[in-house]
Amino acid sequence: MVQLPFADRFEAGRMLARQLFFHKVPHDAVVLALPRGGVPVGFAIAEELDLPLDVVVARKLGVPWQPEVAMGAIAGPVRVLNEQLIQELGIDEEAVDAIVSQERAEAKRREELYRSGRPPLELRGRSVILVDDGIAMGSTMTAAARYVQSLKPAAVIIAIPIGSRQACMRLTSEVDDLVCLTAPEPFYAVGQWYRDFHPVSDTEVLTLLAESHHMVKAVKDAHDIVCIR
Repeated sequence: MVQLPFADRFEAGRMLARQLFFHKVPHDAVVLALPRGGVPVGFAIAEELDLPLDVVVARKLGVPWQPEVAMGAIAGPVRVLNEQLIQELGIDEEAVDAIVSQERAEAKRREELYRSGRPPLELRGRSVILVDDGIAMGSTMTAAARYVQSLKPAAVIIAIPIGSRQACMRLTSEVDDLVCLTAPEPFYAVGQWYRDFHPVSDTEVLTLLAESHHMVKAVKDAHDIVCIR
């Protein structure tokens, strides 16, 4: 039984890790978190399951005059659009392209910042656990899932602490498995289900990614020493 609200994103990630344990995630799996809010969740999962952590940057495409309303999302070269909403609001193609261009530039900036010179993890033939701190509409996760699928992983599992039932149902067709701890109704917003839902900063993302990288390296080095002996 999931007790709501979660204390914070780390607690939610640890609870997800316990659930993922029963899904028999392969030992060579990769945790991919959507920054910024998904990174603390992904860090906790990676720490509990001894897996490497990386990011996949997906960006919401906001309506030009109301940016908090999503008309789609991007991740890598993948673009997901809510064509019905765009048509209903009368948003022309030029305006959509302008927002896409703006968000691609921001995604590129974040990719370069967060990786700090490290190459992205190899995903081909590996199971990928795709993580965020929650899903309301699901457009950014959809874009991320389609982008990750294009990189030919063995399997993609979406893992989220909380999500709307509608979004979770739509996303099940995008991936091999979806683990959601709870999908309360009515849903409203992700943040209402956490006691601590502070905005995650770039500094926090960088710190967690670096710490996870060092932990994985330490485990690998220890394993190599044992093998040599």
